[in-house]
Order: sequence, then C-alpha cells, then structure tokens
Amino acid sequence: MFDPATLHSELKFRATRSGGKGGQHVNKVSSRVELSFDVGNSTVLDEVQKLLIQEKLTNRISKEGILQVIEDSDRSQHANKEKAIKKFNALLVKAFTPKKKRKKTAIPKAVKEKRLNDKKKRSEVKKVRAKNLD
Repeated sequence: MFDPATLHSELKFRATRSGGKGGQHVNKVSSRVELSFDVGNSTVLDEVQKLLIQEKLTNRISKEGILQVIEDSDRSQHANKEKAIKKFNALLVKAFTPKKKRKKTAIPKAVKEKRLNDKKKRSEVKKVRAKNLD
C-alpha cells in the first residue's frame, strides 16, 4: 500500500490571509494555508502513480501540474496546516484505491413475472377503455 507520508518532504506551504468574517484580527493574521505539490516533478512517485494522480484528481491540478489543497476552516495556521495535510493524504489514498468492478447479477424470476403481470393488467385496462370509446 502507498504511504502518503513519504511525499511530505515535497510539499510546499504558503500562508495567506483568510477571507470572511472574523473582525479586526482576521485582517492581520495569515491563517489560511495553501498546500502545493508538484505532481510532474515528484521524485518519490513513479510514472504510473503520477498518471493515476493526474487522471483521478484532474479537477484539483493546475495547468502547470501542481496539486493544490486550500484550508481555512480554523483560526490557527498550525491547525489549518494539519488539516490540509490530512486532506492531501485522503486525496492520494482515494486516487490510488482501485475501483471495484461491478458483479453482474441475473434479474430474479419473481421480478420478471411481476413485470409481465403488470404489463398484462395495463393492457387489459387499455382494452376496456378502447371498448368504452367505441
């Protein structure tokens, strides 16, 4: 299994001012954390892993090939950094988890019979209506 913690040395962090409510304090403190990871230039990932990330996380990767995670839910920069790392790890685990194949199952006999009976009842109703119109 892939361990996302091996990539932590390649992560870049940037703290910016968080928007929204918060009073005067929010205008002075940079608590929002932007985590960046350069997928294409990673030395820890092999080519197959890079392709998997680029394929499954297309919406989160910029044109330059940088995966970004932004976190500003907390007032603390440190807490936001930890949450961003957790989000990043969850994204990678999700990207590397293979999709389960659907097992084909047969339609049960009772379901087929019920459908056919319903069709017969419906056709009878229509026949009665047609006779009433004539």
